[in-house]
Amino acid sequence: MKIHDLKPAPGSKTRAKRVGRGIGGKGGKTAGRGTKGQRARNTVRLGFEGGQLPIQQRLPKLRGFNNPFRVEYQAVNLDTIASTDLKEITPEALLDSGLVSKGSLVKILGRGELNRKVTVKAHAFSKSAEEAITGAGGTVERIPLPFKVRPASSGNALTNR
Repeated sequence: MKIHDLKPAPGSKTRAKRVGRGIGGKGGKTAGRGTKGQRARNTVRLGFEGGQLPIQQRLPKLRGFNNPFRVEYQAVNLDTIASTDLKEITPEALLDSGLVSKGSLVKILGRGELNRKVTVKAHAFSKSAEEAITGAGGTVERIPLPFKVRPASSGNALTNR
């Protein structure tokens, strides 16, 4: 049994104190509300700050930014490719072996070593991965992205008028 499990014996709950019923006894006159002011006269809603703009309105509603043009790749490292016995590495072959999920763009990264000749077809490569594959005698083929990549903006929009 813990302190929060304690409760009064059945039928022993006392009634709430009725305040503001005259000066005889405790709770008369101001009825525990102090002297004067808005809170003494009526109730004030939760979060009310006396006419000042409340904190929930001062804080911004939305946070952050989601880039609609973000290109997200699934990374596959060289040590993962070395552990497979495939001669030609493609996104379909990686999907069949369970290394990437369906419909994802594949990027080959350079962690690990590759000591056999393989043909790797992917959407993107890191420089170190590209060097390691060609260094082992393999070939690198870049698959075009399945959508148009937005061109980088050339300077300020106001100067292009």
